[in-house]
Amino acid sequence: MSLVKDATVRIHRPEPGYAPGESGGDFLGSGFFIAPSWVLTCAHVASEGRGRQVDVVYKTARGGEAVTVGGTVVAALPEERPATGGWPAPDLALIQLLRPVDHPCVYLSERSTGLGRGAYYFAGWADGGAGTLKRLGRECRVVGTIDDWSDGDEQMLIEASQLYPGMSGGPLVDLARGEVVGILKSRSDDATGGTAIGIERLRTLPVPESAATAESDDPYQAVFHAHDRYHADRHDNPVDGEETWADVQRDLGTTAGPALTPQQRVDLLGRLAKLPPPVSTRNLLDILGGLGHAYRPVGVPAPRGWRDGLGILYDAREGTEALKLVLRYCMGVIAAERPYVVPSTKLAEEALWDWVKETAKNGLDLPFRLEMTRLRHRERYDPAQDDPARHDQAPYDPAPHDPALGHRQDPGPSAGIPDGPPPAAPFVLLSLQTRAWEPGSYDWRIVASPSGQDVPMTEDSQGTAVGDLRCRLAAPLTEAFRLCDEPGSPAVLQVSVPLALLDLEVEEWRLPPDGRPLGVQRPVVVRCSDERPEPSDDGFREREARWNRTRTGPMRAAVVDCADALRVSVPAVAELRELGYETVPVLCRYGGSGDAQSLAGFVRVLDGGFGVALWRRPGSEPAAVCTEFHLRVGDTVAGSRLADQLPRRIHELRQGVFAGQAETYWSHGVVLMFDDPQHPACGAGELLQAP
Repeated sequence: MSLVKDATVRIHRPEPGYAPGESGGDFLGSGFFIAPSWVLTCAHVASEGRGRQVDVVYKTARGGEAVTVGGTVVAALPEERPATGGWPAPDLALIQLLRPVDHPCVYLSERSTGLGRGAYYFAGWADGGAGTLKRLGRECRVVGTIDDWSDGDEQMLIEASQLYPGMSGGPLVDLARGEVVGILKSRSDDATGGTAIGIERLRTLPVPESAATAESDDPYQAVFHAHDRYHADRHDNPVDGEETWADVQRDLGTTAGPALTPQQRVDLLGRLAKLPPPVSTRNLLDILGGLGHAYRPVGVPAPRGWRDGLGILYDAREGTEALKLVLRYCMGVIAAERPYVVPSTKLAEEALWDWVKETAKNGLDLPFRLEMTRLRHRERYDPAQDDPARHDQAPYDPAPHDPALGHRQDPGPSAGIPDGPPPAAPFVLLSLQTRAWEPGSYDWRIVASPSGQDVPMTEDSQGTAVGDLRCRLAAPLTEAFRLCDEPGSPAVLQVSVPLALLDLEVEEWRLPPDGRPLGVQRPVVVRCSDERPEPSDDGFREREARWNRTRTGPMRAAVVDCADALRVSVPAVAELRELGYETVPVLCRYGGSGDAQSLAGFVRVLDGGFGVALWRRPGSEPAAVCTEFHLRVGDTVAGSRLADQLPRRIHELRQGVFAGQAETYWSHGVVLMFDDPQHPACGAGELLQAP
């Protein structure tokens, strides 16, 4: 286990008054080198430094002198400790060194299978007595989990002797596969065990909001690309005949599934790491889906880099079919969209193609080799040709407009309107359901729909208090967004709530707490999950007709609860049904779910068959000030022309309010109901019964 120990470091608090790296202050915990100039440790260890500065201490060789180098905490999960309790999982932090030094690195697993029961080895630094620190290593076993398999904060229980204070942040190695699969998080009070976090949790690091223009823009991609290039280089150019991780894996008899030897794997990963990363997680999942591997959550985060996608394929097939699958994946990588191109990109594509050709020659049939050649010479993959939903996202603003007012110059009643409803854009659905036997507590479910296919992410039927929803849902929502977002085109969040929760301001949630509100980050719309009386056949056809009309032709707004600056009752259902199918009802005087008149009016709008409606949050504007609101909301609805444009129009306005653009203040507190009758919200009509 010398390869593990040599890469295991200790983390210290820098001494005040000294330059970074000059002196090792208080010992904080352990960590390990995962790529040149990168250290992985626990967030609770790194947070004890001075600001975001720590000292990293390591030995240059067995028996060599200790070297101290300063480092900066680049990312942490979570960034801050909650006000109560200990550090929650995943409790990970990335440290980047402040100067280049020569050091070894561990090999990190690219698999998505997580930590199973079995034999492992851990390493870390601890008090060696007499004021010294000693690097230790022991075998251990994974014996279970904490929390549900579907939770993003799952921790693995390990059983081990001599797990001492200070070892948190050390590596956990799978002895059967010869690769680091986790990180030590905590120890039990009796020192007979503790918990560990899987390496794959690093995939949940924040994704840059804008498209990457360089590898360094995304720490996750930067770290793992550097890791894979390092190990490929070490394998090709061993230093002084030293054993490499690939050598150890070969001696253990491990394989990367039935397709690749450890040597082939490290070579392939090194070539993949020379290419720009996937444009997005959704882009990567599309490639895997084209190979027959649609993503389904299995308790681990979705793949994020090329190495993650490869790891998913290891155990998918047997024999030569497994190798063919890997080679087809490589061809998908070569032809994939690029977030950016650098001078070496073409050379990297050629190097990967050379690997595919040489590997295919070794025992694969001629028809398959010809298939690879045809794939190589086709035009670069353009997902917009295969996924028409993407056409609907970026160019959603075909008419000139006043960006401040959200109002478009109408070029005519039919300009820019498609012949039929546009395909559904990616969305994330959050469904909240009432627990009738536990007032104030709600069950929830999250579904992602990245490419027209619903992917159930996670759910909780144990009940969550309203005040705890934001914190409880932060991690699973962030993971769902990662599956659906494209650079510059965030997916819509659909929030399906019972009438009692209509006032829940999900658009104001901040994930993380120091981030921007959700409604500023992405379009957020509301759906109603209360079970409504089953409409007649005519009523159902009318509702679908209204929905289809707003998606295919010009719309108009109709304020239904305010006249001459006075509050009036929403018309009866029969009167509402007489409004044209192009109508979008607007509630100017909505007083909240606790106001009986407002709630009754909202229910009449639902019963009238309207799937699109707008209202203002209570207290968002003085009650008497509504003329400007009527004018601007009418312009916004008419200028959008199609219902599918409204979520992003409202998103624009929320961005304007957040940015302090006074001309958008009229829209403060505006909420959009967007309820597709052809795609019911999950869980509607399926409320749990008391046991």
